Amino acid sequence: MSPAGRGGVDLPPFYDLCAFETIGSTNVKAREMAEAGAPEGVIVWSKRQEQGVGRRGRDWASPEGNLYCSLLLRPDCSPAEGATLSFLIAVALHKAIEPFLKLGTDIHLKWPNDILINGRKTAGILLESKTGPTGRLDYVIVGTGINIATYPEVTDGLPAISLKSVGAAVKVEQLLSAYGYSFLESYMTWKEQGFAGIRADWLSRATGLGGRITVRLSNATLEGIFTGLDERGALILTLDNGEQKMITAGEVFINTRATNP
Repeated sequence: MSPAGRGGVDLPPFYDLCAFETIGSTNVKAREMAEAGAPEGVIVWSKRQEQGVGRRGRDWASPEGNLYCSLLLRPDCSPAEGATLSFLIAVALHKAIEPFLKLGTDIHLKWPNDILINGRKTAGILLESKTGPTGRLDYVIVGTGINIATYPEVTDGLPAISLKSVGAAVKVEQLLSAYGYSFLESYMTWKEQGFAGIRADWLSRATGLGGRITVRLSNATLEGIFTGLDERGALILTLDNGEQKMITAGEVFINTRATNP
């Protein structure tokens, strides 16, 4: 289908774009389509959302001018393997956004899947999945929101920023196209090589790697050196006594002494 038939968006043939002026939630619509048997590659895109949702059920502000889309995937993998898709999405978004930024603009990834510009959050990623009777994933819904024109004071509990506020001149359609191409490239790598093929890409864009970070867990707060990621995507935290902790869930705070690679 030509870009004109896809709402002016240039996308590879892998995708089937379903565009809306307004919708309750792109994730909900994509889930409905998945349950009805829609194939991998469907993108639900809306100019506005009435009921956008961020991580941990937080509201995601969704006025017109930003990018809101949800991608349906059927990766045929275990739930543990599917969880690493969040790193793939973060890398794809970084690759899509960076060319539109002014040279020297600080853009990095923060574990597990935050995209930060000048230390502020500009995009959100929400993965939903369903496991089939065989124990493998039936589908994964990848919800993405990117602050292009406007941004709230806080997004998913972090200070926010928009692309426009840092001088990036990009239309929603342009960024959706860039994301579609960068995602597909990374997805093919992930399918062929697994998370190992994505981990180095993610680490090369990570903030705080090799520096001190604080990790707030549900029942404790730890501080140490951000050493890397293990084969599942867990953050490797080296404590001052040399012990290594594998962090699978928690809030990460970059200490002022931490450095970017």
